[in-house]
Amino acid sequence: MDVYEKEQAFLADTRDIAPQDTPLKQGAPVPPPEKPVAPGTKVIRLPEPELLADHEVSFLEMVELRASVRSYKDTPLSLKELSYLLWCTQGVKMPAPKGGSMRTVPSAGARHAFETYLYIQRVEGLAPGFYRYLAFEHMLLPLHLGEAAAEQFAAAFRAKTAVQESAVTFVWAANIARLTYVFGKRAYRYAFLDAGHVCQNLYLAAWTLGAGCCAMGAFDDAAVDTVLGLDGGEEFAIYGATVGKAAGVGPTAGRKEMNV
Repeated sequence: MDVYEKEQAFLADTRDIAPQDTPLKQGAPVPPPEKPVAPGTKVIRLPEPELLADHEVSFLEMVELRASVRSYKDTPLSLKELSYLLWCTQGVKMPAPKGGSMRTVPSAGARHAFETYLYIQRVEGLAPGFYRYLAFEHMLLPLHLGEAAAEQFAAAFRAKTAVQESAVTFVWAANIARLTYVFGKRAYRYAFLDAGHVCQNLYLAAWTLGAGCCAMGAFDDAAVDTVLGLDGGEEFAIYGATVGKAAGVGPTAGRKEMNV
């Protein structure tokens, strides 16, 4: 089977919008809405969203000047700024039935299949390394992945330099069972669509902070999964993005450029 035939097979296999054989309709247990954390595990509390500074911006200006930025200054992000970015991309507003949740981004059926992994290099108050965002608790879970993990992680991306220069690189990994529970095989289409919603929020939120963002879709899936300890089947990396403070980005820079 050639590539075209495989693509057509995938489209045919995921076409049904109302499958009758889903785990939900078969009465299977609801998948957990977040990967569990062992009791007693050290976590890092983030500043609460309601305590974050608001940013007055012109929405039209922000949308017009949105662009991918791949080169970053050495200026670190503050912990409040990282908290703001995480809240804007995966913040939980309230739980929903059957393991769903209402968040700051849309998701098919409010299923929200993503876990957010972070490769942090320059965030005030945080040691460089890998973390997982606990969206329901608004906390960070440090991940101890070994000394070689950072180099292997950066090398997995086509835009390796952007990853190396970033203050933080986001990776969204799909726990596909949260979506297949309701939608069956069509869940795979929804997962890719949901990733776009999340990353666009990151672009816009980063811009309000004077930070640049660049979406990362070109990476070695198996390599990223391996570094992050994902099995590549039930949980797999689906999208990434780099973020860092950058010259000429943000509301003040935008007003100068537009002579507002």
